[in-house]
Amino acid sequence: MGLLTREEYAALASDMSFATNAFVDGGYRPAASGKTFETVNPATGEKLADVASCGAEDVDFAVAKAREAFEDGRWSRMHPSDRKDVLIRFAKLLTRNARELAVMESLDSGKTIFDCETVDLPETIHCIKWHAEAIDKMYDQVAPASDDHIAMVVREPIGVVGLVLPWNFPLLMLAWKIGPALAAGCSVVVKPAEETSLTALRVAELAHEAGVPRGVLNVIPGLGPDVGEPIGRHMDVDMVSFTGSTETGKRFLTYAGESNAKEVVLEMGGKNPCIVMDDAENLDRVAAHIVNGAFWNMGENCSAISRLIVHKAIKGPLINKITAHIREWPLGDPLDPETRLGAMVSKAHFDKVSSYLQDAPKPVAGGDAHSGAFVEATVFEIPDNAHRLAREEIFGPILSVIEVASFDQAIAVANDTEYGLCASLFTSNAKRAIRGARMLRAGTVTVNSYGEGDIATPFGGYKQSGFGGRDNGVHAHDQYTQLKTIWLDLADDADEGVS
Repeated sequence: MGLLTREEYAALASDMSFATNAFVDGGYRPAASGKTFETVNPATGEKLADVASCGAEDVDFAVAKAREAFEDGRWSRMHPSDRKDVLIRFAKLLTRNARELAVMESLDSGKTIFDCETVDLPETIHCIKWHAEAIDKMYDQVAPASDDHIAMVVREPIGVVGLVLPWNFPLLMLAWKIGPALAAGCSVVVKPAEETSLTALRVAELAHEAGVPRGVLNVIPGLGPDVGEPIGRHMDVDMVSFTGSTETGKRFLTYAGESNAKEVVLEMGGKNPCIVMDDAENLDRVAAHIVNGAFWNMGENCSAISRLIVHKAIKGPLINKITAHIREWPLGDPLDPETRLGAMVSKAHFDKVSSYLQDAPKPVAGGDAHSGAFVEATVFEIPDNAHRLAREEIFGPILSVIEVASFDQAIAVANDTEYGLCASLFTSNAKRAIRGARMLRAGTVTVNSYGEGDIATPFGGYKQSGFGGRDNGVHAHDQYTQLKTIWLDLADDADEGVS
């Protein structure tokens, strides 16, 4: 399905309606308090809708319905092949409604329609299908034992799961979590980010239409203290998976420790390095990867390239090629398919990101902010890794360049951070590539490219970038299951002297 014109997308947007109430037990319901909050199009500042602003009472109701669904087995004990069939139908409904969801996502988040149509929706659908297909292909184990015993190691769904989402990839992060959680047989309570709640509410309706039973997938919009914290502290939530800032993620460890010691999986921030050595081949291709890694999704990406660590021998030529490629990333209306840089997700986030443009070195490229929503693709050269631009997660389209004189120095600078999510290394020396990939303290290391792997590879970080598990791949299923040992005694009663 090809892209539409800017005018066609604008027409779709003008006729769009939104689900705005919580989705619980198979239907929409307002917040118990009757409260709402306003969600706006960050590119224009115009109000899109008033969304139910839920609270602890709504969380209690959703968790109770999720627990009821889990315990009666309507989903948790459904045959794996039947669960797979439901999720395949769900993926087909997402495909059928992909354009509606893409426009809705762009309006609510400021993301470009180009990214929504070509990246977010296709990967969201693929994620659901991938985990659906894995359901009846994951085998349990029989452990070695004596002839008189059988030792089985089986997976069981962990129970009721709280899923707390970020605002930068609302649909895709929803899929990363509900895909393996539903595949495992769990019931879930989803808290979307308050900035970007609309697509999650629509997806819940589509899942129910596909056959996900009532109570199994619930979506509770609201503010963090009103919904996120009650989920984290709830005594009947068995596990929480959170994606977002490191500061907020750490709170869920506190909530778990002060409640029922629920399991917690955290995918948090990053200050991701990209090392380019003096033997890197095809600097034009390298520059294209760097620009994509730094500015895709406006840099609102936990795995974005934030620090370019480049050998002094090639710094000048590489920066020239980077600035040339930046011209291929126009800033503007997110609904224009030619736009590659859309709006910051909110005025508050725009203010944060644009503050880094002040009191900074003269930019090599970009450096301006526009209309209270847009920040140009910006490149700064900084003196060393101690600079604020090298230490703090900006979460915007700002790339800092640090010069180094050797491979060992590059690795040391790359690892000098509290984060450890992703890293990239460009070199034509195979031994150096493998050594560097092993030495870099990051959950994903790409060599001679920028990326995050794919749906089959685990995604998560070291240090303050992650905790407790991984998204993607079969490894994602592990975090939504418990391992149980079943020990069977086969000894003959006569042999044991039992009459």
